[in-house]
Amino acid sequence: MASNTVADYLLERLRTWGVEHVFAYAGDGINGILAAWGRAENDPQFVQARHEEMCAFEAVGYAKFTGRVGVCMATSGPGAIHLLNGLYDAKLDHVPVVAIVGQTARSAMGGSYQQEVDLLSLYKDVAGDYVQMVTVPEQLPNVLDRALRVAMTQRAPTAIIIPADVQELEYSSPSHAFKMVPSSVGIDWPTAAPDDQALARAAEILNEGEKVALLIGQGARGAGEEIARVADLLGAGAAKALLGKDVLSDELAWVTGSIGLLGTRPSYEMMTDCDTLLTVGSNFPYSQFLPEYGQARGVQIDIDGRFIGMRYPNEVNLVADAKTALQALIPLLRRKEDRSWRERIESNVARWWETMAKEAAVSADPVNPLALFAELSPHLPDDVIVTADSGSSANWYARQLRFRGNMRGSLSGTLATMGPGVPYGIGAKFGNPDRPVIVFAGDGAMQMNGLAELITVKHYWQQWTDPRLIVAVLHNNDLNQVTWEMRAMSGAPKFVPSQTLPDVDYAAFARSLGLHAVTVTDPGELGPAWDGALSADRPTLLDVHTDPNMPPIPPHATWEQFTSATAAVLHGDEDSWGFVKEGIKTKAQEFLPHKGT
Repeated sequence: MASNTVADYLLERLRTWGVEHVFAYAGDGINGILAAWGRAENDPQFVQARHEEMCAFEAVGYAKFTGRVGVCMATSGPGAIHLLNGLYDAKLDHVPVVAIVGQTARSAMGGSYQQEVDLLSLYKDVAGDYVQMVTVPEQLPNVLDRALRVAMTQRAPTAIIIPADVQELEYSSPSHAFKMVPSSVGIDWPTAAPDDQALARAAEILNEGEKVALLIGQGARGAGEEIARVADLLGAGAAKALLGKDVLSDELAWVTGSIGLLGTRPSYEMMTDCDTLLTVGSNFPYSQFLPEYGQARGVQIDIDGRFIGMRYPNEVNLVADAKTALQALIPLLRRKEDRSWRERIESNVARWWETMAKEAAVSADPVNPLALFAELSPHLPDDVIVTADSGSSANWYARQLRFRGNMRGSLSGTLATMGPGVPYGIGAKFGNPDRPVIVFAGDGAMQMNGLAELITVKHYWQQWTDPRLIVAVLHNNDLNQVTWEMRAMSGAPKFVPSQTLPDVDYAAFARSLGLHAVTVTDPGELGPAWDGALSADRPTLLDVHTDPNMPPIPPHATWEQFTSATAAVLHGDEDSWGFVKEGIKTKAQEFLPHKGT
């Protein structure tokens, strides 16, 4: 085979763009590219996952924790189909990912051939910003370059489809001729500055407000200093959307923490009582957790005009880069002399953290899951990256971990799919091999795909400068989040056939792979387990046997609502006494005396 094929040029072009890793799985629909990889001496590195869905999740995790484009690849037909869930995760969380997929040869298209799927139609939604098929060699540079640039510009997944026979054609560049489209590598970004008149209107609203609340999302990352200055001038507090958890330090007294069903009571109370709302870089979808319509005057800053003004009836919708806009806004703001609103927020925050400590200390059978997070929180390395899977682990990630400094964290914020925790962690390690990574995953997610992906960890961990990738498994033999949703939302008892999981020795499986593994069945073992994992010379799995009856109580739930919901599902629930007992002990911590009260 020629060494100047379309496939060879594809890898060369990826290298020129600075792509260092491609998360992929083999198949004969990409055999031409695999052969080119052999000639290229595995540059960029082919990172082999256990399943194509994991390839996509790893590309998402890589992109989230590096700020660069994640690239994944799969074969035609089933391989391309398997990528979809991870690509939808990228789409809904606004993450730049490029998927490169094979296709049957051009001569077989339309012939109901083996593994022939209409991939252009299949990918039209998930990669709607840009999806194209390469049918001639001259087309490749433009299609690949545009896929990368669109992914970066729109913060969205894009896709390239390359038929198997095209991969093996001799590459020829587009000529200086009619209907040829040249292309070039690279992109330089502008700074999206705000409109002066809009800034003045925004400042007027914020200056007139007496009880200002901030809502901060992932789009405000890098603007922490400016947010702190604005909050100080306005005497405001700041709540964080889940994807923005790592934007502001939780050690700041005016940061109320997460918002929404997984949020904190101080965030809920601040939104209930504020008269002005400044939203920065957030597309938080749950408007019921924002101020009542008409209660507060709204200002929003977002770099993407497609998603501005759609969650709250704002008076000013300012399209601009968050950091640049806040820098321009600060000179226009007047410092509020009345600090009573700020002091009230700080008091609520201090009480909340006391409540969280008390809830983590509630006795459980065998281990309180909140204690797993609370024990780690003060010992988190300053440069740690934390991922959490969907499910009850996301609740405690949102409420119990106090981020600070350069810590990073994320989860599947909008799609809320099960299974990304471990592959996110793997993607994070390839992008940041010198940083420790901690994954929190439920046993449902581990059985779905996490166990298999531990094999990927085994395969690659010795390449990482810092070998610490810690997977903490919440082992309760229950699909716990859905069990609680059935109880709280449907007033239904636990349906055992759907909710109870088979028991698995996760530590034994990890140990069989040569990883460090510890089983925790007593709360007194948590501290030593975390110490050992954080000092280990290899990846670690903590198999923590947690109590499934610790309720993820929403921040707005009153005592009356909690007891009413409990009574509604007592009949027929196999764990009724357990969750009543643990639930009452947990909810009571909000009402027991705290320091200074």
